[in-house]
Amino acid sequence: MVDWEQVYFKYSDFIYRYILFHVRKKEVAEDLTQESFYRAFKHIHTFNHQASILTWLVKIARNVTYDYLRRKKLIHFFRLGKKDVVDDNAILPADQIVKNDRIVQLYEALSTLKTHYQAVIILRKINEHSIKETAYILGWTEAKVKSTMARAFAALKVEMLRRGKVMDEYNQEFEILRHVERSEVTRNASLVKIKLRHSKKRS
Repeated sequence: MVDWEQVYFKYSDFIYRYILFHVRKKEVAEDLTQESFYRAFKHIHTFNHQASILTWLVKIARNVTYDYLRRKKLIHFFRLGKKDVVDDNAILPADQIVKNDRIVQLYEALSTLKTHYQAVIILRKINEHSIKETAYILGWTEAKVKSTMARAFAALKVEMLRRGKVMDEYNQEFEILRHVERSEVTRNASLVKIKLRHSKKRS
């Protein structure tokens, strides 16, 4: 039996940051995080335990985010499986662009990477989890975390070079991203809303 409250508190900040990379607006990221966990609660019977629960949650969050971007016609660079959805005519509104251009460039580069590359970079470089903690969260071996992180960071460097930027200069930007936090009040309020919505649906 899955303890959903424990799952929420363990993974919701990660899912929030994952979504924020794509929507670039805190309020929207919070709403989509709520929607992602609501769908997870609702469809728990589809979780087959073959993959880690975080992998399953990321897939749900990815679909929720894509649905939002498609509705708002904000598709820019958003990876779905092995293909990139690219719409050259979609221009992100000014109020959704992070003012710091260097942060924007880092967001753009990260959003083009494979999902598991994004996950390991967020956990290691932004959330600052240890290799052991990252392995536990992702359901990987520590050796897989090390090798995947090396490939992920190499891919990120390539994406940054394509933009004329040197990745080694971006330590400050990672530091800024580390401080994109959700308050405990916000986190708890979201869980209450999810539970209320779920209970109303069941009744």
